[in-house]
Amino acid sequence: MIRFAHLSDIHFGGENEAAVAAAADYVNGGGFDLTVVSGDLTRFGEKVEFAAAAEWLASLKGPQLVTPGNHDAPYIAVAERVIAPFRRFERAIGPAWAQSYLGGGFAVRGINTARGPQPRLNWSKGQIATRHVREATRFFDQSPRACFRILVCHHPLMEMIGGPMTAKVWGGEAAAAAFAEAKVDLVLSGHIHAPFTWPYPFGDGKTYAVGAGTLSVRERGVPPGFNVVEIEGAAIRVAALCWGGSKFEPYRTWSLDRRPI
Repeated sequence: MIRFAHLSDIHFGGENEAAVAAAADYVNGGGFDLTVVSGDLTRFGEKVEFAAAAEWLASLKGPQLVTPGNHDAPYIAVAERVIAPFRRFERAIGPAWAQSYLGGGFAVRGINTARGPQPRLNWSKGQIATRHVREATRFFDQSPRACFRILVCHHPLMEMIGGPMTAKVWGGEAAAAAFAEAKVDLVLSGHIHAPFTWPYPFGDGKTYAVGAGTLSVRERGVPPGFNVVEIEGAAIRVAALCWGGSKFEPYRTWSLDRRPI
């Protein structure tokens, strides 16, 4: 069995402190093959927030893949947001534009869908570059055929039906279709602060979008939480866990069908 912890939108500086501490304990006791964090580690991209995020990530056992979100570009330091929006992320956390992990029967690629300035009023929305999509599909093509394939980004590439907010990712639908063609199994994201799963309407219908909740105080109808993803044979199980005040409890579980290898 392959097991992942999928966390997102921790928003250090506005985190739910008890839930964040308990999440670290859960991850460290869970024997996960990989911990994925799909962006928005900070609230305003402040240096002190990145320091707290880096310290928390360093406390987690096992390998990690972390990609930035829109809140990880400075909100207050506007000039830095324009000139070098992810410099603070890269200094504190790691590479901002692409991340990869290969091993243990799975291949994972992270892509940055967040931006600093944009030619639209709402800079929190997402973009995905065609070049990054090509590089990701090439990574999967060069991975062993039997590997379980996971793409990680902050914004859902296509809108969650009935979701509490939108992502409006420029290039998102074309990217989703490309990842379905590349036989990516899961596309993990955050941003909307609510867990979900649903299949992309492309290809064989077995490329699934999976969203994680938040570990911040910025709840949108769902308590703080994160996902546990388990893959065994042809079965994929996604369990959304939510903070009940003293422990994480099951919130919702999805059973998905993996495509034949």
